[in-house]
Amino acid sequence: MSTLAPSTSTSTSADPGATPAPVRTGPPGRITEWRPEDPAFWAAGGARVARRNLYVSIFAEHVGFSVWSLWSVVVLFLGPEYGIDPAGKFLLTAVPAALGAVLRLPYTLAVARFGGRNWTIVSALLLLVPAVPMAVLIEPGVSYATLMVLACLSGVGGGNFASSMANINLFFPDRLKGRALGLNAGGGNLGVPAVQLVGLAVLGVAGAAYPRLVPAVYLPLIVLAALAAARWLDNVPGARNEPGALRAAARDPHTWVMSLLYVGTFGSFIGFGFAFGQVLQLQFHDRFPTPVDAAWLTFLGPLVGSLVRPVGGQLADRLGGARVTFWNFVAMAGGAALVLYAARDRSFPLYLAGFLALFVFSGIGNGSTYKMIPAIFRARAAAEAERTGDPEAARRRARRLSGALIGIAGAVGASGGVLVNVAFRQSFLTSGTADAAYLAFIGWYALCFLVTWTVYLRPGPRRLAGV
Repeated sequence: MSTLAPSTSTSTSADPGATPAPVRTGPPGRITEWRPEDPAFWAAGGARVARRNLYVSIFAEHVGFSVWSLWSVVVLFLGPEYGIDPAGKFLLTAVPAALGAVLRLPYTLAVARFGGRNWTIVSALLLLVPAVPMAVLIEPGVSYATLMVLACLSGVGGGNFASSMANINLFFPDRLKGRALGLNAGGGNLGVPAVQLVGLAVLGVAGAAYPRLVPAVYLPLIVLAALAAARWLDNVPGARNEPGALRAAARDPHTWVMSLLYVGTFGSFIGFGFAFGQVLQLQFHDRFPTPVDAAWLTFLGPLVGSLVRPVGGQLADRLGGARVTFWNFVAMAGGAALVLYAARDRSFPLYLAGFLALFVFSGIGNGSTYKMIPAIFRARAAAEAERTGDPEAARRRARRLSGALIGIAGAVGASGGVLVNVAFRQSFLTSGTADAAYLAFIGWYALCFLVTWTVYLRPGPRRLAGV
C-alpha cells in the first residue's frame, strides 16, 4: 500500500532440479533478505514467513480497529446521569474518525522509516493511551471535555489500518497481494462489530452502569498484540518510502476523484458503524428504550459490511471496477432513500433493511474502488509505453503513483466517518429528526455515481480502458 517499495535485491534464476535454499533470517524480527517474486525463495520459506506476518498483522489491526470504534459502544452507556444530549454524543463519535483519518498518512510512512515489526509494536502500545484512562475515568460526573479528549485519543486505532496494509503489501508477490490485503483489511474491519459485541456482552452481564468495562476488556488484547508483534513479526530489509510519490499523486486529478468515491464507500461504512446505535435509539426510542435493546442490532451492519468487502473486489475483477462502483452508488442512494421513507413512515423493518443495505453496499464499494486504483494506472501505463517505448519505466511509475494514491484516498476516505456523524448531529439539532442527513447522503451518492460515469464510464477517446 501507499508509497512503500521493497528491497530491489536481484533474484537469480533457480535450477529447476535444485533444492531451494532456505530463507535467511537475522536477529529476531529481522529478515536479512526478501525476494517474494523469486519462486524458489518463496517456496523455500518465504511463503511461510509472509503468512506468519499476515496472521499477526490481522490480529493487531483488528484490535486497533476495535479501539478506534470504542465510542460507537461507549455512547450507548452514557445515560441521563452524564448530562449529554444526542448532539454531544454524535461529536464523541466524530472525533475518533477525524484523528484516525489524519494519522493514516504518517502511519503509512512510518513502516519504511521504523520497520513494520517495530512500528506494529509501537502502534499497538499506543492503543493503551486512550484505553487505560477510559477504563479509569468514565463514570457519572466526568466532564464532557474529558470525554472529548478520550474520544479523540481513540483515533490512534484508525491509523493502524494504514500501517498494517503498508507492511503486508511488502511481504507478498504481486500475484498474491490482492488476497492478502483483502484478508488483512477484512480482518481489521471486523473490529467494528467485534467491539459492539463486547459492548453487548458488558451490557448484558454488568449493565449500563459500567462503560469502563468495555475498554478494560481490550487492555490485555492490546498487550497481547504488541507481544505477538515482537515475537513473530519481521522487518523487511530495504523497504523505503518512494521519494516524491505523494507529491506526484497529489497533483494527479484521479487522486481526488478516487478520494471522493472512497469517502462515499469507506466513509459511509465507518461513519454508519459509529452512529448506528445512537440513530436507532433516537429514531425508534419506543422500540429501543435502553442501550442493551439497541446493542442487539448495532453489530449487524458493520459485520455484513466487513464480510462482503471481498465481494466488491471479485465483482470488479469480473465486471470492471468502475461499472461495479457506479451501480453500487446507485444502490446506496436507493438504500438511503429507503431509510428516509421508513423513518418518515415509522416502519422499523424497512428502516433496518435500508440500513443493512447501506452497510452491504458500502462494503462492496470498498472493494471495487480499491480495485479501480491500480486499473487506472495500468491503463495510463499502457498509453505511456506506446508513446515512450519504455514499458518497464511506465509500469514502475504506475506502481509508484498507484500506491501513493491508495494512501491518500485511505486518509481522505476515513474523513467520511466525521461527515456522517456531523450530518446526523446537525440534522437532529435543527429538526429533531435525521431526515436532512439522509437527504444529504442521497445527494452525495448521486454525486459519486455521476462522477464515476463522467470520468470512467462515459464513451469517448479519453476513457481509460479496463478501469
